[in-house]
Amino acid sequence: MAKKDKAQPTDPSEMGRRQQIVATYKMTKQTDKRIGLWMLGSFLLFGALGFGIFYILPGSGTIGLVIAIVGGLMLGLLAMMIVFSRRAQRTAYDRMAGQPGAAASALTLLKRGWKSDPVIAFTKQQDVVHRVVGPPGIVLIGEGNPHRVRQLLLSERRKHERVASETPIHEVVVGSEEGQVPLAKLVRHVTKLGRQVKPAEMTDVLNRLKALDANRSAIPLPKGPVPNSMKGMRGNMRGR
Repeated sequence: MAKKDKAQPTDPSEMGRRQQIVATYKMTKQTDKRIGLWMLGSFLLFGALGFGIFYILPGSGTIGLVIAIVGGLMLGLLAMMIVFSRRAQRTAYDRMAGQPGAAASALTLLKRGWKSDPVIAFTKQQDVVHRVVGPPGIVLIGEGNPHRVRQLLLSERRKHERVASETPIHEVVVGSEEGQVPLAKLVRHVTKLGRQVKPAEMTDVLNRLKALDANRSAIPLPKGPVPNSMKGMRGNMRGR
């Protein structure tokens, strides 16, 4: 009797690097039908460019030819992975847009030095506020109905000002309307808010926020799962 194949993991965090790339490619292929052509085209174009550059620099001969081939392959593969990463990222954002908690998933792409707390406040209509703490200070990110989110952000701002009055507090509303930040540009927008809090001050700010959160009444998470489309992709998007 033949042995059954071991079940493949479905959680991206349990997958190997190769499995994550394959899973990401398959998911992207569902909506981006031409991703394979884009990857092949970038490989051939930059591979040929790399071959020409590396062939000219070392000079002719067998060694020069080998260096040119290796250089062309490396440059072609690099270009292909960059194209794959960016198109996969765009697909992931498109899939998550409009889902409750999408911003929280996107914020997982923030690098070391940031502390992210998803869904610190929400309404029954599933408008939510997330919080990140980093070099700019405290950043409150709201998503949902613009009017309700503004009120929710104002309420949270007042609470945070009471415990961290000297720390800069920024408010961001995720969306596609005027004055809002598109989901795909959220991480870049947050990281460009400036550097106003030194790393040594972060511990004090986080302790103050921990005290604030401890006084909150226990609140249930909004209905529906927080999207995890970024979970298996963040390594690819960071270029690791």
